[in-house]
Amino acid sequence: MTDELIRQDAVTIVGRLKRGEVTPHDLLDALEKRIAAVDGAVNALPTLCFDRARQNADRLMQKPMAERGQLAGMPVPIKDLIDVAGVRSTQGSPIFRDNIPKKSDILVEHLEEEGGIVYAMSNTPEFGAGAQTFNEVFGRTLNPWNTSRSAAGSSGGAAVALATGMAWVAHGSDMGGSLRNPASFNGVVGMRPTIGRVAHTPRSKVDGNLGQQGAMARNVEDLALLLDAMTGEHPADPISLPRPATSFLSAARSPWRPKRVAWSTDLGITKVDREVAAITRKAAERFAELGATVEEAHPDLSETHECFDVLRAYYFYVARAKLLRNHRDLLKPEVIWNIEKGGKTTMDELERAEAQRVVLTRRMLEFFGTYDLLLTPATVVGPFPIENRYVAEIDGHKFANYISWCAIAYAITVACCPAMSLPCGFTAENLPVGLQIVAPPRGEARILSAAKALEDILGIRGMTPIDPRVVGA
Repeated sequence: MTDELIRQDAVTIVGRLKRGEVTPHDLLDALEKRIAAVDGAVNALPTLCFDRARQNADRLMQKPMAERGQLAGMPVPIKDLIDVAGVRSTQGSPIFRDNIPKKSDILVEHLEEEGGIVYAMSNTPEFGAGAQTFNEVFGRTLNPWNTSRSAAGSSGGAAVALATGMAWVAHGSDMGGSLRNPASFNGVVGMRPTIGRVAHTPRSKVDGNLGQQGAMARNVEDLALLLDAMTGEHPADPISLPRPATSFLSAARSPWRPKRVAWSTDLGITKVDREVAAITRKAAERFAELGATVEEAHPDLSETHECFDVLRAYYFYVARAKLLRNHRDLLKPEVIWNIEKGGKTTMDELERAEAQRVVLTRRMLEFFGTYDLLLTPATVVGPFPIENRYVAEIDGHKFANYISWCAIAYAITVACCPAMSLPCGFTAENLPVGLQIVAPPRGEARILSAAKALEDILGIRGMTPIDPRVVGA
């Protein structure tokens, strides 16, 4: 029964849970066997908590079915940046190697109230910094399509767990593409939602909004299912939004279709690998089969790099300056660089960056007055060699710093828009590529409906889970 369960989609699994055809314990048993079989090759879920999960499953089973929440006992891995009570939560840093929090983040509490059962922590780079999943605590997470390649990041462990059948749905987070990059590299779906859509416990800044919590899954409907369970306001997160009247799963299944969409290879701000550009352009053009006009266009996002670099550095300083003072020798060079850059940021630079963000957001909103959606590559390259810490250059173009290659994603972040990476094709090396689908703020329903329609046209839903393809073992 293990293989049968692992290969079913999350919507089907939750339906079976609610009909009593399977139990949460059946699912946990299947996951434990699958993790034992495949995680050694990819290192996606380094921390397991099956005892805790089975105790929560016991408590959930004592409730009437109608009180078991939207997930009804669906297991969910949590990215190792979010606290889970009683579970080792390291943030990928040697500083927190032995940290076991007593209280869960409100995101975890919310998921558990909706019948989600936490059974693992997914691997992430130190403090989520850098779109390549490796750290000094647990090591590297490898891409299951070719284990000599990067899984991207920072939600790399979550994406790999999905791709290999060690999860049906997964939690992730995204500042500069940390849900979208690994979704693209691993052939799964990842969405950065609207600011405040998913409540979480503020740590260093009450109103911080560059980073957002979000959902990942193997297909669009499964992602919508998890997003429904994650959403809802909470008083401990003052910028969190109420749950929308229409569920995201209903939105994914709605007949809405875009009439006019924009395609941009590079948003006018970045170099893009030619093969990735060609694959994603071909997928974008298929919106014409849904009756949409597809035009090449993008708003003016020319201030993106300066804006994001300053705001990101400021965030790192606010969140990590104390760690730099007390534990400099335990931090990776990229994190040190970002914190120090934030410490040198002047008030004039910060004022300019905040003003730029207002302008970028306004331009994007004006753009969506003409277009229903904006389409781009989700990442500017295919999965790169695992030994590379980041993408340093493309076709002779050298990126300014370790995060600059993610501009096609972080441009959407600073413009305050939701965005999804949807699997859309493969490179000549049979490595996945994702299409980024962007909508105006609070436009997740629009993205989900369009993405589900395109997913049906492309016909590549169900290509995961896969067994890891070990290269160079």
